[in-house]
Amino acid sequence: VQLQASGGGLVQAGGSLRLSCAASGRTLSDYGMGWFRQAPGKEREFVATISWSGGITYYADSVKGRFAISRDNAKNTVYLQMNSLKPEDTAVYYCAARRRTGGSTSLGAYDYWGQGTLVTVSS
Repeated sequence: VQLQASGGGLVQAGGSLRLSCAASGRTLSDYGMGWFRQAPGKEREFVATISWSGGITYYADSVKGRFAISRDNAKNTVYLQMNSLKPEDTAVYYCAARRRTGGSTSLGAYDYWGQGTLVTVSS
């Protein structure tokens, strides 16, 4: 599975962005998916995860109520809608896929990673 993340950019605090993660090589419908992020000088951290059907989602406390993960299996794409962005959301965002139908908050649970897309939130 190859994952391509896109949609990052520069946005002012309070603004919105939608990230996309497009998969090729295999259908994503059997995979749990996740979004992670890594800020400069920090470790990669969990952001959001979604089950194969989209029926179960889970978020980091820091983004709960502001971010929404979704998926369109027909398009082989996963999304991360980010609203009310804050400067502390600035990071490279990575999408990941795991060979299980459920999602996970753990980096080690994922088998495939995209290349990352940079989100910069100015104050």
